[in-house]
Amino acid sequence: MKVLWSHFLPMVLCGACGPNHLGSAGSESLAESNPTHLGGCILSAPLGVVPADPYEEGDVLATDEYPPFTKKLTVYGLTLVAQDDASDEFMRKVATAIKEIFPRDEDLDLEMQAEILRNLYRYRALIPVPVGRDVDYAAIDKVAWDRITRENSVCDIIMEGVEGQVMEVVEHILHYVSDIGLHYTFPNGWGISETSALAQAMQKSVAEGYYNVEQYADIGPSEVRQRVLLQEFAYWIISTAWNLQEPYGPQGEDEWTIKNQADLKATLPQFYEVYERTVGRTMVTPSLETLRSIGPTRAEERNP
Repeated sequence: MKVLWSHFLPMVLCGACGPNHLGSAGSESLAESNPTHLGGCILSAPLGVVPADPYEEGDVLATDEYPPFTKKLTVYGLTLVAQDDASDEFMRKVATAIKEIFPRDEDLDLEMQAEILRNLYRYRALIPVPVGRDVDYAAIDKVAWDRITRENSVCDIIMEGVEGQVMEVVEHILHYVSDIGLHYTFPNGWGISETSALAQAMQKSVAEGYYNVEQYADIGPSEVRQRVLLQEFAYWIISTAWNLQEPYGPQGEDEWTIKNQADLKATLPQFYEVYERTVGRTMVTPSLETLRSIGPTRAEERNP
């Protein structure tokens, strides 16, 4: 399902855009093919308003700002939007996970952390929260959906009520954080480009068989595919460093073969150093209590 939504949204956004090939300019070439959005979904210009306190947290509110969505919840620069069938409780659980990923812990670099959140505000990170897999928002109101994708960074969704619920939440929070927050805060390390440390580590992982990207081969335009590959790779890196893959990750799949922090550090030591200087200094895994409130482990799903 992540393949579908990782490139369906940009296809709606790009409309009649034809295939374009990335050049050596990295992010600049992404912008040339679609000057308003990088990689099909990331706003190129900062259109959002940053509050004085980037750690602002709201509650679920009725809204007419984002039709066809009827309610929203904004926390730490990420705005969740949903229709009436989505539960307020689930939206609040997602918000709790976001807050726990960015704790104001004195042992972290809080200025770097706050800059990540500011960038989420600047580039208007907007996350649809559908119930199940009924997600064809363009069919409801194409004009309204086109406006949403034009004026915001809409890079994926968080589905409520699906198998693998914990990683459905964690993965798609991380897609937004890496695509927008990390991309703009640490462009050399986490940039959506061909030259960032993230891209170089991804190329090594593909070449050496740690990251199987065959399922993404049909995604086009090519700049969208590059962004999808990088956001998925960033998710694998961070969730593995947090030791979440073994209890909560997919079972019996071969997209990613590194399953825990120790193996990640041994296999990709250079990029693990980048991780430690950036994500390791600004973000932490959500608490076990919050993860349990969101859903079961994979083993518990299979053996209830």
